[in-house]
Amino acid sequence: MNYHVRKSVANLELESGHVMNNIEVSPPEKTELDENGLPSDSLNYSINHNINHNVQVQIKTEDGKILLILPTESQAPATTFTWSEIWQQIQQRLKGSDRLRQPHSVLHLVAKDRLLDSRQLQQLKDTLNDLELELKLVVTSRRQTAIAACTIGCSVEQTKIQTSFGSETQENPKALADALYLETTIRSGGEIRHPGTVVILGDINPGGIVIAEGDIMVWGRLRGVAHAGAGGNRESLIMALQMEPTQIRIADALARSPEKSLTSFFPEVAYITNNGIRITKATSFSRNQLGKI
Repeated sequence: MNYHVRKSVANLELESGHVMNNIEVSPPEKTELDENGLPSDSLNYSINHNINHNVQVQIKTEDGKILLILPTESQAPATTFTWSEIWQQIQQRLKGSDRLRQPHSVLHLVAKDRLLDSRQLQQLKDTLNDLELELKLVVTSRRQTAIAACTIGCSVEQTKIQTSFGSETQENPKALADALYLETTIRSGGEIRHPGTVVILGDINPGGIVIAEGDIMVWGRLRGVAHAGAGGNRESLIMALQMEPTQIRIADALARSPEKSLTSFFPEVAYITNNGIRITKATSFSRNQLGKI
């Protein structure tokens, strides 16, 4: 792509004439040119990239946990505040946070709406391990970031996307977020929170927890804790190819696994009736039954 650069103010313009970024160049009072006609000391130039330099990566403690907080996309767009710059700030914050942390402390990454991939999260996790810190939870409103966090074995809390005014970006307050699809196994100590339906292609092991405001579908063995309808929706369902949970909850209803071990398994659905949570064969269930309860 070709750009035209004016001499007084370097305005990057497309051939169509759209100004992409305004970059003001302020030369020093005395500028010496080299043999090629270029300034000999380019470091004296002051460049303004229209970035809010007051926006910083933050680190603080809350309820015994360390929170590493990234700025939102609206505060610092990824086009101007790159991962390299974020990573430099993270390293600086970690070096200056010795007094905040104890060995084997838990750290939560509050990524907000910033898009992170598994490579970046793994880089952070490895660095924290070297400092004897555990990246336990990633809080994000981006599905791709949530999936990346699960991929490296972190717990996830997916939040609703916020507007620049801090309000939720949904016209209907009862509307759920898009479904979260994960191809992973939720191991002991892992926890997934999502303001919509969660679909897991894998198992939920004992000690693993999934909390969703919508349905929970497990294409595998459910042996941990599943809480569907966490926002109070009593029509939510829990489905699994093999249902042997430690505990299941739908809205405010609670049920535990029977003490007697099952000898045969088949796909089952858990739903609320007037008498509490009921589990039935998936082949015998129709969602239309919920309206008759």
